Amino acid sequence: MDSGASGVGAVSVRGSAGTVTAGPVSRRTVEQLLADARAVSLPAMRKAVDALPEPLRRMAGYHLGWWDAAGTPAAAVPGKSLRPALVLASAAGVCGDVPASARSAAAAVELIHNFTLLHDDVMDGDRTRRGRETVWSVWGIPDAILLGDTLHTLAIELLTTDLPGQIAVTAVARLEDAVIELCRGQHEDCAFEVGGPVDIEEYLRMSRGKTGALMGAACALGALCAGASTATVTALETFGAQAGLAFQAIDDLLGIWGDPAVTGKPAGNDLARRKRSLPVVAALHDGGTAARELAGLYRSDTPMSPADVARAAALVEAAGGRRWAQQYAEDRVQAARDALPARIAAEDLLMLADLVAHRDR
Repeated sequence: MDSGASGVGAVSVRGSAGTVTAGPVSRRTVEQLLADARAVSLPAMRKAVDALPEPLRRMAGYHLGWWDAAGTPAAAVPGKSLRPALVLASAAGVCGDVPASARSAAAAVELIHNFTLLHDDVMDGDRTRRGRETVWSVWGIPDAILLGDTLHTLAIELLTTDLPGQIAVTAVARLEDAVIELCRGQHEDCAFEVGGPVDIEEYLRMSRGKTGALMGAACALGALCAGASTATVTALETFGAQAGLAFQAIDDLLGIWGDPAVTGKPAGNDLARRKRSLPVVAALHDGGTAARELAGLYRSDTPMSPADVARAAALVEAAGGRRWAQQYAEDRVQAARDALPARIAAEDLLMLADLVAHRDR
């Protein structure tokens, strides 16, 4: 059903139908939302991973932070669990509770996300993630690719096993459509690094696939599991996709100015690789002196020194790239808010949207 359950309070939300009264106000902080999402999705993920043959099981648990490379339990920095949180918040927003099927969908979406991270680390040549060596740097590229494919398969198995009938069929179709879009976006992102100039619209199209598609699917799956109407599923998918665009913009900002102690990645890593992230693309289109000097740094074949990286960061900021990307992220968060349908409990979704634009890792 689409109506929000009655609760202890209500919140006014600016949505697609104007100012509406949503359902019960969440009593949790955003940190609690993410922690709850990890706790809810973990049992299904552990069960799926534990059933894998070795060494896939050990590599998967290592990547997910459950143990070290030898299989000894270790407390690593966990993932954000934003996508599972979006699944659960969307389901609860529709029906006031979290159906068991939504818990499995949350685990499936997180497994898909981690499949993409494994392949992304290979394509980018990143040797660290969350402060630890990446799977490919420990076990090699072939095993990292195979593990990514395995996590993708586990996600689909979860949906087909734990979701009822036609909902499972629809959920798998939506999730796999998102994976196709994600792969299209990732292809374009890789092509940007070896091709010529990239305009802002090309970059945003890439971002809609690479990041927006999966976050949109997460919200759609939560709504599907809660029995939402087609219109509500579509509206929540739009909410997630817009939040995903904001997420990618902030990710690009953190790739230049993020604190390595928090992000788990080297400072200025994207600039050192001459990656055409959103702040860089926006800065290069400024046309001023800083933009021209930045373009010269990006055209050079000489590896960037730490001084070059610092200079490039200063030039991106001077050319307005940092400011443009931050404003774009805020605009996409507002677009996500505007997409929320009437008569759902939106507080948790609003908190997650706010987190997207104000995170530090």
